[in-house]
Amino acid sequence: MYDSNWYLSLNKPPLSPPSSVFVLVWSVLYILMFISLGLYITQDTQKSKIRGFIYFFIQLFFNAIWSPIFFILQNIGFALLVVIFLDIFVLMTIKEFYKISKISAYLLIPYLIWILFATYLNGAYLYIN
Repeated sequence: MYDSNWYLSLNKPPLSPPSSVFVLVWSVLYILMFISLGLYITQDTQKSKIRGFIYFFIQLFFNAIWSPIFFILQNIGFALLVVIFLDIFVLMTIKEFYKISKISAYLLIPYLIWILFATYLNGAYLYIN
């Protein structure tokens, strides 16, 4: 189970937002992600969408495993590796989505910005703790 005392005991990096910000931001980002996916799926095209699907679901997998690795396993280093892979696969997803639906790709930009910020935070937690 999640040990909140462990997390609260960590030295916080500069620019760490309050916990309440994460719930709001992630709610908006998940809505944008799935609107993006919906637009991608429904776009009428002769081009293959398989690569975009694969990248989207791989990044979703990395997104899903980051929290348990960081908070439950308390493995900040491995979590950093996971979030770097997340960054890479979100970039690849955006590139593939752009080929089919520019709007789908643009809707993922806030997500990319947020996870790049999360990468900074994760790296800073590793460095200062």
